[in-house]
Amino acid sequence: MRLVPRLGSGIPLVGRVPELARLRAALDRATTGEATAILLAGDAGVGKTRLVTELAEGAAADGALVLTGRCLDLREDGLPYLPFAEALAPLAGTGDAAVEAALAARPALGRLVPQLGHGTSSKLPVPHVSAMGDDSRQRAHAEQDLGQLQLFDAVLGVLTEIAEHRPLLLVLEDLHWADTSTRNLVSFLLSRLRTQRLLVVGSYREEDVHRRHPLRAVLAELVRLPTVERIDLAPFGEAEAREFLAALADEELAPETLAELVARSEGNPFFAEELLASCTTCQEIPAGLAEVLLARLERLAQDTRRVLRAIAVAGDSVAHAALAEISGLGEFELDEALREAVQHHVLVIDGGFYQFRHALLQEAVYADLLPGERTRMHAAYAARIRSTPQGRGHDAKLAYHSLRSKDFVTALPALVRAADEAEALGAPGNALRHVEQALDIWDAVPRDQRPDGYDELTLLLRASSYAGTSGDPERAIAFARSAVDGLPADLDAGRAAMAWRRLAETLIALDSSFHEGVGAIEQAWALVADAPPSRDRAWVLATRARILRGEERLDEAWWSAETAAADARSAGADAAEASALVTLGTLADSAGEAATARERLGEAERKARAAGAPDVELHALYMRALSHEDQGELDPAFELYARCLEHAEQAGLAWSTVGLSARVRYVSLRYLRGDWPDDRMEQPSAVSSTVTAFVGAAWVDLVVARGRFAEAERILDDLRAQWRSDVWIAVSAASAGAGLAYWQGDHARAAERAREGLGRLEELFPWALGGLRVGALGVEASAAWAGRARLRGDDDTVAAAAAVGKDLLARVHACLERAVPRSGTLGPEGRAWLARARAAASGLAGPADPELWAATVEAFGYGAVYEQAICRLHHAEALLAAGESGPATDELAAAHDTARRLAAEPLRDAVRELARRARLDLPGVAPRRAVVDVLTDRERAVLERVALGRTNRQVGDELYISEKTVSVHLSRAMAKLGASRRAEAVAIAYDRGLLAKSP
Repeated sequence: MRLVPRLGSGIPLVGRVPELARLRAALDRATTGEATAILLAGDAGVGKTRLVTELAEGAAADGALVLTGRCLDLREDGLPYLPFAEALAPLAGTGDAAVEAALAARPALGRLVPQLGHGTSSKLPVPHVSAMGDDSRQRAHAEQDLGQLQLFDAVLGVLTEIAEHRPLLLVLEDLHWADTSTRNLVSFLLSRLRTQRLLVVGSYREEDVHRRHPLRAVLAELVRLPTVERIDLAPFGEAEAREFLAALADEELAPETLAELVARSEGNPFFAEELLASCTTCQEIPAGLAEVLLARLERLAQDTRRVLRAIAVAGDSVAHAALAEISGLGEFELDEALREAVQHHVLVIDGGFYQFRHALLQEAVYADLLPGERTRMHAAYAARIRSTPQGRGHDAKLAYHSLRSKDFVTALPALVRAADEAEALGAPGNALRHVEQALDIWDAVPRDQRPDGYDELTLLLRASSYAGTSGDPERAIAFARSAVDGLPADLDAGRAAMAWRRLAETLIALDSSFHEGVGAIEQAWALVADAPPSRDRAWVLATRARILRGEERLDEAWWSAETAAADARSAGADAAEASALVTLGTLADSAGEAATARERLGEAERKARAAGAPDVELHALYMRALSHEDQGELDPAFELYARCLEHAEQAGLAWSTVGLSARVRYVSLRYLRGDWPDDRMEQPSAVSSTVTAFVGAAWVDLVVARGRFAEAERILDDLRAQWRSDVWIAVSAASAGAGLAYWQGDHARAAERAREGLGRLEELFPWALGGLRVGALGVEASAAWAGRARLRGDDDTVAAAAAVGKDLLARVHACLERAVPRSGTLGPEGRAWLARARAAASGLAGPADPELWAATVEAFGYGAVYEQAICRLHHAEALLAAGESGPATDELAAAHDTARRLAAEPLRDAVRELARRARLDLPGVAPRRAVVDVLTDRERAVLERVALGRTNRQVGDELYISEKTVSVHLSRAMAKLGASRRAEAVAIAYDRGLLAKSP
């Protein structure tokens, strides 16, 4: 029995008709200018590569350009951007004038693919950060991190430009092995798909992406993008597995053998092929797949198995010369061994390099090695790498093999150099991984053999910085804490103070640890309080001023900031002076001196820019935006937040504390102003549940408002798990949770969620003005709860709902008394939510006061478009209860116009329902008509059950028809009524009198 050389090659594609159809449809859309991404998920060996190959072959035949790149399993410490480098490398030799022009216009690609010939070094010189001053270090970080954005823009730009000339298919395989930088670039690329003639297909092993896998958070965000689809490639069904095995074997299998293979392979094509290849009868099939794989190899010659073990250790494809050196075989013996491995379909030749036909086979061989074998071969690879010329990734490979051969003396300096290279390439996540490994082996390396200019404190502080920049604040805290815990007693006071300052900076990144940051900065201050003015003393004072301002110790904050500025001027530390000016500006803002505040913040921004301190410049810009937002000046605030985002990306600070805050406020202002984005905000690949929650907090209100309730529930689960981390997360979780329940019609639950959220705010963040919003939503829900109960004549429920609403209103006023003295003033937003709470409370005992709701509508007129529309709906309800249908119609028309423009379906449906009940016509909505029964009896029966909340399946069960038939009747009814949604069809049918109202 013979087998074909590769999995499924040489035979027609078996099954996969729906999946291939979706892929081809996506390619067709991309060809017409609708860029799309497909995330192809499936177990190892299920046939992802075979399916993508089928797509690629068809795309190439139709004139599309196909670029393919693969990730390798190098445990996070491999080459950054490897799949993109592999995919783009063929562009260098196409001879296509359009392609060459696109490449020539983007010299940044030379860092990724040196053979493009731009003359850009792939290994940038990196100064020793530990030897720099603080200002120089910041400039170095800014220059290095800027390269990441330039590279990302270059990749996107070259793909976009090439796609203008011909459709483009980019395939990225095995994303579960993607390094941090690759994940970031994938997120960047997919979040910017618009009208390019580009289809991106990324595959990954679903079973490998476990709960803590770094790709999981990335996937959760990517699948929410409108341009991204996910296809789950399931194992074969029994019929498909039989067809696949029958096609794979060149002779007819015995029925019992075929049945056994189908059962044992469990629908996995690779399992099926391996089981078939490793036996001639079912009795010879091993119990597990690893045994199957190794059993196949046992039939090979000893030299062949020796070569396979050498390739397994490499972790990558291997050149013939390397195998000759590592295996120790002579040329003839090596040739024979490789020939046998290729003939038995264990190895394949790709571009002159040898690699295993399937990653699972390589993993099985590697796992079967004895510890001594692994160590010796890794050491041999390390020795070979040391003897070869240095180039891109040289130190990362050397570190990989040196670590696994326990040669820590070689590994430590290689890791430090690899971290430098990763940082220079704009890959802080990779740099962090290298530094972490260096820290792991630090004590195992003799003192005199450690790299010059480095000590453990330097590495810990670098790790803290990389973690913070990568969007992982918890790890940044952990590294900084380790740094201060290990400070030597005889360490220079200035350096020790800066370590404590770094810990304080990481702690104040989260509200939950802010108070601990106060203690850390006081430790730093105690070390330099009696010292003369210096750069270190100025930085400690500047950070102390910022923290004490957050603690409301305003007099001490003023003194620290002014002293920091004076010390900084004396020591020539311009960046520290700029940081002090930021705090002086925010203090002036809290005192109600907005003009003075903005003047100081502008001065701080200019000084920081001149000093090459992008983090301080970003902080000044952010605080200036916040100053405008607090005063209800939304347009200038929005423009400044947009500048913040641009500056943060350029400086490599997109996921720093201030960079993330700017992103959150930018999205929130878009929500508030009625400028709703369609794309989800991208998220870093760092495995930080806090950052995930931050991103969710920025997005959840919009998701609720657009009626995507299932998605909102998923986001709320993430937020609730992080209640204590930050006040913004706590407020968003409480308000969005209450809003979600309200729009779902469960007003009692909405009120309870508001009470629960307000209780948590009172416990954790009693000073938070966000309690006004949470409490107001709770009062609003209580009033709706009481109103429904009043219609039913349920006096007990009315009393219970009113009691909850009154309690929430009292707590709103208590929040006001706590928060305003701290913030200094109550801005337009706070005044609007206070008015909303009081207006809603007027409806707890009966019809609400129209004048209070009119005042609330006016209060939200400072620019809160969506919230104002909701208040117009409530105002209309109050007006109708007072018999004023004319003004109510105007309010409903305005609310409906906003809801329709924003695609805020829950609000739109609520407005239409109120208009229907009041028999009011809305502009742009079909007017009420005389009753004309256009429905069949069956269509009416279906609609009646849909109106009761039944699903299509439940309707089918009740009417004894299939779910598909229910869908047909419902579609016909919707078409007759001119409705686009189920709920709209029911509402129109009620409005026309085609359905009897429920008692």
